Amino acid sequence: MSPTTTGGRRRLDTPADYDVPTRGPRLGSALAVRAITTLVVAAWVAGTLGSATAVLAVGAPEGIQRPAAAVLMVVFAIGLVHRSGGHMRIWATMAGLLAVLALTLQTNMLIAGAAAVTAVVGAVWSVMFTRPADTAIDAVREFGLTLLIALSGMFAVAAWNAPVSYQRFNLVVLAASLTLAITLVWNLGAGLHGLGRQGFLILIGAAALLLVLLAYSSFVRAHGSQVVLDAFDSSVVWMRDTFGGVPRPVEVVIGFPALIAGVSMRAKRREGWWILVFAVIGTGVVTTSLVTPGALPSYILLSTLYSAVLGLALGLVVRHFVIRERSKRAARAIEPIERSEPPRVAALK
Repeated sequence: MSPTTTGGRRRLDTPADYDVPTRGPRLGSALAVRAITTLVVAAWVAGTLGSATAVLAVGAPEGIQRPAAAVLMVVFAIGLVHRSGGHMRIWATMAGLLAVLALTLQTNMLIAGAAAVTAVVGAVWSVMFTRPADTAIDAVREFGLTLLIALSGMFAVAAWNAPVSYQRFNLVVLAASLTLAITLVWNLGAGLHGLGRQGFLILIGAAALLLVLLAYSSFVRAHGSQVVLDAFDSSVVWMRDTFGGVPRPVEVVIGFPALIAGVSMRAKRREGWWILVFAVIGTGVVTTSLVTPGALPSYILLSTLYSAVLGLALGLVVRHFVIRERSKRAARAIEPIERSEPPRVAALK
């Protein structure tokens, strides 16, 4: 039975410190952990700077672009495997092998595969790397960090310069990212039975909104009248000429708001992980933005900036509603519900 207070009001039971089993640390020495963490961060920074030379005209030799992208792919894989509690010897070795084969053989299939793997693991790791956000400022911080990692993935994909079809590549990356995210969240979110009523409604609503956006855009492009198509195209051209970029609806309406709402819900309930599944859509769109060699970097970066600003604003509005207490009993609780997770550089399970 829950303890009571002097005033006779019942206090909510305090939840466990962390409700997902975690494995033991991979390294027993704190010094070794700091050294490995520093090495991975340094590799991420070096890989990002080297990959960015494929987008920014800084006079760097082209020979560093694909090796830098390969470094980022391995860093993303190591970070995601460690964070999800996977088998490092298997998955990190496979990522390293793919990087070596792609750099040495340089066949179209290997280059395209390496670019796709980079986009997928970068999109998923950027979301898995987040921490629960107790306040709006914390949520903005997690949003900025996630976007920073996704942008480094975008540079890496551009540096691979893979000979692929943008639409097909984008669909493959988004499908693989969603599948991987659902697989990881299934354990962290305790399966579908870990969803409460509010989380289930949010999940269904986000899925329905995504389907409506995709179906409507496909229908308009295939069967819309020429007047509607001309009006849409003219609006895009006007925004591009006026502002230099165009916000992407799937990021503004679904991906980025889901990121803000998910990290905020995780501070109280683990079902917030399920909301973060849709955040992978936003980061996946970012990582694949520059896969086409003809894409204008300034236009893509400005479009991402506008999408981030609008998505952040909408996400903060959504956050206000999703973090509200579900019942009057919860609102009367003397001790607010707080849920903690392992540190950012530790495994989640």
